[in-house]
Amino acid sequence: MLILLTNDDGVYAEGLRALAREFSRIRGATVHVIAPERECSAGGHAVTLNRPLHIAEVALGDGLPRATSVTGTPADCVKLAVKALLDRPPDLIVSGVNRGPNLSTDVFYSGTVSAAVEGAIHGIPSLAVSLTAYEGVGFDVAARITRLVAGEALSRGLPPHTLLNINVPPLDIDDICGVAVTRLGVARYRDVFDRRTDPRGRTYFWLTGEFLDGEWPDDTDVAAVRRNEVSVTPIQLDLTDHGALEAVRSWGLALPGGGPRGQGVSGDEPGGHL
Repeated sequence: MLILLTNDDGVYAEGLRALAREFSRIRGATVHVIAPERECSAGGHAVTLNRPLHIAEVALGDGLPRATSVTGTPADCVKLAVKALLDRPPDLIVSGVNRGPNLSTDVFYSGTVSAAVEGAIHGIPSLAVSLTAYEGVGFDVAARITRLVAGEALSRGLPPHTLLNINVPPLDIDDICGVAVTRLGVARYRDVFDRRTDPRGRTYFWLTGEFLDGEWPDDTDVAAVRRNEVSVTPIQLDLTDHGALEAVRSWGLALPGGGPRGQGVSGDEPGGHL
């Protein structure tokens, strides 16, 4: 079995080291660690097109496999691993363990989740895992739980173009109240930009903001974590709102003047209320 580990906290992050320790214990498994050289949190699914990617071999120590650092994003790391660095595509991709949660709409910003999304794009079973705390926490429990979920995913199979997003409460394993298979909640934030001036008199902005809560029915990921459960959320690549297709089709959208396929609004009569 060939396993690729990556993250968005950087190649030396303790969460990645915890995964490397845990997955290296699997008999017959070959573990490759390929991760960004620096932190790329909240970088989303960015890929690097305007500059070259450089790699370097680094030592993680403590008997862990050597790692490859990449001067790119988490998605870059997966692309590069699958298409250039590994002899064959991995059997499993695991991204994490992230410091801090990746719940609800945060998945759109998360580099951790985006690495797993990239794996799913390549048709490889992929997991993203996060520990829902920032300070004073250990990652070994999250790594152990991830290995258990990965074993089930590999033995039972995942649907095509689907990944698993795992969020683990920062507790000892005996204090975790179980595993819940969940859906994404909908978070709300108040974005605030702190306006500042640098020593040369130039204005710059620093995003701060605050979490305002959101919609957390019992079957959502946030509700599960608040119950001290591990949240496992299947995420699919198809973002289409299939329930809205017929509603939007009913608008009768057409090109100005009708075009060759039918009637539409004229060039000087825009549709709707604009």
